[in-house]
Amino acid sequence: MSLLRVFDVAGTAMMAQSVRLNVTTSNLANAETVSASTEQTYRARHPVFSTLLMGEASTGVRVRAIVESDAELRKRYAPDHPLADDQGYIYLPNVNVVEEMANMISASRSYQNSVEVMNTSKQMLMATLRLGQ
Repeated sequence: MSLLRVFDVAGTAMMAQSVRLNVTTSNLANAETVSASTEQTYRARHPVFSTLLMGEASTGVRVRAIVESDAELRKRYAPDHPLADDQGYIYLPNVNVVEEMANMISASRSYQNSVEVMNTSKQMLMATLRLGQ
């Protein structure tokens, strides 16, 4: 693999992890939002990654889609809440805060690894160019 292709692969990985961080941030920001019905309740979202292929070789990663979680929504009995339904329940998102924090740490580290790959490739390219002096 040429050094220039390494930049492409690392760049696509950084873009994909950036999307993952944004989705995770959105999930965390909406973790405690309250709704009056299941139809209006925020649902956790997760990116789906796929490989970018050029011929036989992998050339990076992309976000194929962002899908909503089908996990059960949380239902809480709060008859005094202004958004409570007829039975006194409010609905909360299916966001697992602990899982989302682990996702954020993982995405952040993956992004940092891609930055390191780009920096190392740049240093190798510069060293190669200095050999010709």
